Order: sequence, then structure tokens, then C-alpha cells
Amino acid sequence: MAEWSHQTSNATLTEATVQTGVTLSETTAARVTEKVESLASGMLSATPLAEPLQSKTQSFSRTARLAILSSLCGLILALFAQASLEPPNPNAPLGALLYAATAAVLLFASSKEYLVLPSRFGEDSLSPPTTLPKERGRELPSLADSDVGWDFRLHLPALGGAWLSGAIAFLAFGGGDFTPLNLLLWGIAIFFTVRAFYPLRLFRMEWLSRVAHWLQKPHWQVQITRWTIAVVLATLVVLFFRFYRLAEVPPEMVSDHAEKLLDVADVLDGKWHIFYPRNTGREAFQMFLTAAMAKLFGTGLSFMSLKLGTSIAGLITLVYLYLLGKELANPRVGLFAMTLAGVSYWLNVITRVGLRFSLYPLFVAPTLYYLIRALRRPNPKDFILCGFFLGLGLHGYSPFRVVPLVVLVAVGLALLHRATPTHRRAMLIGLMVIVMVSLIVFLPLLRYALQNPEMFFYRGLTRLTALEKPLDRPAAEIFFSNLWKALIMFFWNNGNVWVVSIPGRPALSVVSAALFFIGSWLVLVRYLRRFIWLDLFLLVSIPLLLLPSVLSLAFPDENPILNRTSGALIPVFLLAALGLEALIRPFGTALQRGWRQALAWLLAIGVLGLSIGQDYDLIFRQYYTQYAQSAWNTSQMGRIIHEFATTIGTPDTAWVVAYPYWVDTRLVGINAGYPLKDYAIWPDQLQETLAYEGAKLFIVKPEDAAGLETLQRLYPWGSWQEQRSPWEGKNFYLYFVPPGKTLPSEESTP
Repeated sequence: MAEWSHQTSNATLTEATVQTGVTLSETTAARVTEKVESLASGMLSATPLAEPLQSKTQSFSRTARLAILSSLCGLILALFAQASLEPPNPNAPLGALLYAATAAVLLFASSKEYLVLPSRFGEDSLSPPTTLPKERGRELPSLADSDVGWDFRLHLPALGGAWLSGAIAFLAFGGGDFTPLNLLLWGIAIFFTVRAFYPLRLFRMEWLSRVAHWLQKPHWQVQITRWTIAVVLATLVVLFFRFYRLAEVPPEMVSDHAEKLLDVADVLDGKWHIFYPRNTGREAFQMFLTAAMAKLFGTGLSFMSLKLGTSIAGLITLVYLYLLGKELANPRVGLFAMTLAGVSYWLNVITRVGLRFSLYPLFVAPTLYYLIRALRRPNPKDFILCGFFLGLGLHGYSPFRVVPLVVLVAVGLALLHRATPTHRRAMLIGLMVIVMVSLIVFLPLLRYALQNPEMFFYRGLTRLTALEKPLDRPAAEIFFSNLWKALIMFFWNNGNVWVVSIPGRPALSVVSAALFFIGSWLVLVRYLRRFIWLDLFLLVSIPLLLLPSVLSLAFPDENPILNRTSGALIPVFLLAALGLEALIRPFGTALQRGWRQALAWLLAIGVLGLSIGQDYDLIFRQYYTQYAQSAWNTSQMGRIIHEFATTIGTPDTAWVVAYPYWVDTRLVGINAGYPLKDYAIWPDQLQETLAYEGAKLFIVKPEDAAGLETLQRLYPWGSWQEQRSPWEGKNFYLYFVPPGKTLPSEESTP
């Protein structure tokens, strides 16, 4: 075919020359005549070549059909396998059998190269190859790291300044609070640390000149492509899942929310602690984030302020998840990963609940993104950014403390897998950069931890050791049992904590779990064939990021749990996206003409649509319903007290009669608009309410016979009514005491 093309080109050139009337020399004319004769000879001999060409076309069609059949069989088997594990009647043997059949199909298809993963970093998914891998042979470029030398230069004066300012800042943080002085010293230490490894160009703002040049253009052109439309649609879907009915789902706060909002109140009051000791201690990042939301959006100390902060954290996580998919494979994998995670019940639950849980994946995603970039193409900027997010993540949610181990494992795997000596040296230097930058960023909390280890490590030690509760079995036995439960949580059971999950169901939807299995299996097969360190790291990072849940040895019933395992959703959805990409590649490769070219995208949209449908039901119906049935309706009580206090009463003449294991009365105050007021009063304290004048309102649990009896004795002219709730078991009594009446005097009492 190459010869045919060459001859045709020369014939065309001859024809053009004759038409333009250009005079040729005899030598040139002879050559042209020879080429024309060769062209004629090739045309006459074209008939014998038809059979081999037809044979090749038939072979391609057969390979294409087998590739498409393998893709559909693998997908259908995996979907049925996961569907058989869904509640309320999961069938574990059937699910295991179908997943085994899926693995067999995938193994066969992978060995024949009918199903392959993207094997070139940054591969353009919008321009698929014209032939299947089986037909191209084994000439695919490897996902191996690029051998880029890094000319490491250390700025010694800046390093000295970093150590000096860091040491002074370390001493200044001894008071346990952020102050203008220690913040300034900390900022200087961070600046000098970055400057020691990277030449900061503060006054060379090329991006600003590019923006100015773009703004000065007389005409702006906006190009809308199919890819642009796909990205916009995926973004809109993700935004919908993030903010739709945010105020209602979930509907109520629990005691942990009260603790967080009281810490936020401290921040707004100027108490900028490095570590907030309330409720066994919490890192400060969410407190400052929520305070910023309260001020920026005017939502005050409320459930919505908490939700806004964690929802925005979830959005940033998705941005880095897209970048990770693009880095590992291509933009389409990034888009798939972002969409699958963005609509997932798992990520939506931990962000919507408004607690610190979303901070774990928030910082895992950028840390892994810059780490992988730096290890593949060593450069100081990515190593510095990796260290920055690693240090910052330690200020977020305590399970993130396992991520330094994940970073070490990644570097170790990269060093062991076919790296050149120059590359190894660059990675070891980069690891040093990560350690130094992360330590400087972690500096305030490091000082607190060294000064108050019993408080800083208390929460973790109560789960890991017998500090709070004795271990009921040998530690090793509990560990491996917990590890197994955590590893199968994606397909089987995500735990029984109703605040952050739907108890007893898998952590992933049917589609996400099936794609995760397919992606994991194909990545494992590719690793065993080609020994790409990133493949092994993706698989190994999952159990490592599950460790905060697995290490709950003293409380094994808390494992698995979606919040402490949430860092693992980053590699989980990357693998799921890789699985989806592998399934649709045969369609995009084999069917490249007319409407058939769109079948790959149609299959992807159909699969994603199934995931969107189930995840919507899981979040906005199942999770919402079981959460509302489990949580106490403090928002309803708060609204009643707010209405009473702003009409005929005051905030100080309303009470909730305390009852064991009932509502957190601090939440009633928060919902009523008085976040620093605890409305609790015990039955033996009701006598004290006689000192208040005006109308009074008491909220009483129907089972509280002692409270009702005391109120009727103290305020016999009062009236009560039952306040109904839409959820069973959540009704309560309102005991209203009108103004202007007093208890009869003791003299008139017989």
C-alpha cells in the first residue's frame, strides 16, 4: 500500500507538470515516463493484491467482533454479579461465581488484546487508533516513566532562612493558638523552603501578559466541540448532585455537628486554636473553613455553613480526580472518574453530612496527583506541591495521617521498577523535598502534637489500643478480619453507621462496583505482563488508604465505615474509569464510520446513566429516609422555639425538658437561631422557671411522665398538645404556659 501511494503521488505530479506547460529535460522526462509505466504496471497488477487485502479486512472484522463481544460479555457479567449482591436479598455465592466468570472473560480478552487499557500517558482519547492492538502487534508505547534528568539546585541562603524562621515559628506556636506573629513567621518559613528548591519569579508574571494579550484581541473565538459539550454536561450533573436539596439531605444534625459549630463559634470569637480539644480533639481546618462559609454566604452558625464547606471540598476533589485520570491515561478517563465519583452515593454522603470526612479525599487527590507527576517526570514544582498538600492535609481529618506512608510506598515502588540511576537520584532528592515542605506546612500541629501528645493521639489510640475498651480477640486476628471486611465493602457491606451510610449495602452502586472490578482486574493483568509501577501502586494504595478504618481494633464494629475509608475512593474511581475506558475502546476503534463511531460514547453514556439513576435513588430517597428516621427532629423543635421567641415569648422562656438518649438540646438552640444557648432543663430544675415572667414554652418527650407531672403541678393552668412529626417515633409534647398567671399562694392552699 505504501508503494501504491508513492506511485500515485508521482503520477499526479507528472500530470500537474504537463498541465502547467513546464518544459522538462530529457532526463526528467525519462524519469516521468518510467514512473508512469510503473504506475500502469501497478494498476495492472492490482488484481492479485485483492485477495490479501480482503483477507486482512476479514481478519480485522473478526478481531473487532471478538473485541466488542468480549467487552459486552464482561460488562453484562459484572453487572449481574454486582446486582446479585445488592440488598435486600444478596446472594454471595452467585455473585462470586459471576465475578469469577467475569474475571475469566477479561483474562481471555486481555491475553488476546481484545480489551486493553490506555497505555500511553496523556493519550488523546478523542482520536482513537485506527486498528485494534491485536492487529497492530505489540508496539504500544509503555506507561513507563519518562527518563527526564532533573538538574537539582539547592539555594543554600534560602534553606538557611527556612530553618531559622521555621525554628522561631516552632517556638512561637508553643501557646497552642495562631497569632499574627507566628502566622507571619510560618509564612516566611514556607516561602524560604519553597525558594530553596525552586526559583520563585515573583515579578515575572507571564500568565498576566498572556491574559492581557488575549483581552486586547479585537475578536474572541469560542470553539464548541463534542468534547466541550461532554465536559459541560458532566459538570452540570456533578453540580446537581452536589447542591440539589442540600438543605434537606440530610435533614438533621447530630451531636458531632454541635461540637463543630461550637468550635466555629470560637473561631469567630477570635480563638484561633491550632487544635480544638472539644469532643476528644479535632484539627482546625474545618473550623476555619466553616467560619469562612458563614461569613461569605451569611449563613451563620448553621448546618448549611458546614455543608457548604464540605460540598466545595468535594468539588475540588473532583477537579483533581479528573486531572489524575488525565495524567494516568487520557482526558476521557479523567472525565469518567470525575462523573462516577461526582454522582456516587459514597462521596455525596460524606460531603453532604457536613463533617470533616470530605477533607480526607480532598487532600489525598492533589497529593497523589502531584506525587505521580513528580515521580514520572521529576521536577521541583510537583515535588513541592505534593509536600504542600501532604502537610496541609494533616491539618484536616485525622485518617489522613496514613498518607505519608502511601507516599513512601509510591516512591519505593517507583525506585524498584526499572528506573535509571539518574531517575532514582531525582526521586530520592524529590522525596527529601516532599518531607521538608510537608514538615514546614505541618509545623503548627507538629508543635502541638509534641507538646500535647495525649490529646493529639487520643482519638486514634482509643481505636487502635485497649485505652478505652479491651480488645476482645488477638490484635492480629482482628486486623486481618477488619482488612477483609474493608476490602469487600465496595461490593458487599459498607458498615452500619447510619450517619454516613445506608447500613448493610455496598459502598458502590451496581455500575461503579462492576467497573471497579473490571478496571482492577485489567490493571492487575497488565502489571503482571508489563510491570508498570503505577499499576501496582493504584492497587496497593487502596488497602493503605483503608487503614484508618481497618485499625479500629478496639471497636471492630466501626469497620468498615465510609468516612475513615474515604481516601480510598480516589484510586477506586480511577480504576472504575479505567475499566469503562477499556470496555468502550473496541467500539471506538472498530466502528469508525458514520453513526457507528458514536457507539462508544453511547455505551459510556448508557453505563453512566445507569449509575446516575441508582445513585440518585440511594442519596435522595434511601439515605434521606433512613437518616430522617434515625435522627431526632431538632430542627422542628428549633423552628417552634424561634417562632415562640419572636412573637409572644423570649429566647430565655423556652426549654426542652431533658430526657436520657433523646435530643441534643444544643442542636435545638442552633436550629432556633441561638447557637450558643443550650435549652436543656431537667425535671428537678423546673421549679426554677417560676422566677421567669411572661409566656413560657416547654418541649417534653411523650415518655417523660415525671416531666409532664412536674409541669402540671407547677403550672396547672398550662395546656399541652402533641406536636406530630412525619417520622415514626418523633412526636413530642408542647406545654404552653400563658402569661399573666401565677401559682396560687400557699395561704390559699388547704
